[in-house]
Amino acid sequence: MITDGVEADRAEQTAEFADGERLSLGVAARLSRYLQVLTQAGKMGKETISSQELSDYTHINSTQIRRDLSGFGKFGKRGVGYKVDSLVGEIRKILRTSGQHNIALFGAGNLGQAIASSDIFADHGFRIVSMFDVDPAVIGNRVGNLTVQAFDELDRTVKEQDVVVGILAVPAEAAQEVADRLVDAGVKIIFNYSEQLLRAPPEVTVHTSSPAVDLLYALYFYLA
Repeated sequence: MITDGVEADRAEQTAEFADGERLSLGVAARLSRYLQVLTQAGKMGKETISSQELSDYTHINSTQIRRDLSGFGKFGKRGVGYKVDSLVGEIRKILRTSGQHNIALFGAGNLGQAIASSDIFADHGFRIVSMFDVDPAVIGNRVGNLTVQAFDELDRTVKEQDVVVGILAVPAEAAQEVADRLVDAGVKIIFNYSEQLLRAPPEVTVHTSSPAVDLLYALYFYLA
């Protein structure tokens, strides 16, 4: 039997998707985690996956997983599970990440080179199309398929390459200046790998990735 709370959650999710409004933070975060697992499962050759398998990888209750997915349609089959490729496509539609989105990467040091060489973004429809640095010693060098560009070329490149995301792999003291230039160029999403607290207008989304914070979060639950 479905409780009133579950019915309300499902109605809210369906209404959000139907009206083209934003998902709640909780739903969006969980769908993103499902997508990460599904993408990797597809690369491993899995054709189907059950809600319990998704639960094992994400540590999200399988009932919650079924509730999240059923709020947007009937994607799975009892006793069979979900078709991986099909569910990847559906979740990308829900998260509005279908198609290709271009990234500009700032910082050609060890971290920047590691990011540029990884396929983690390409797996989800993101493509790093440009890489920048201020060090004359690295400008013009090749990193994978990219040529390191001078910082002065930012504005032109953002417009020509239709960049929607800026990734900062720069020292903390340089991060705010890069963020300001990205905002001025019209970029609306900034992914910050530095420890700098960034100031940005409300229409710009800033996400700061900190391994230390993630470790503190995990350690809290380990010690609890």
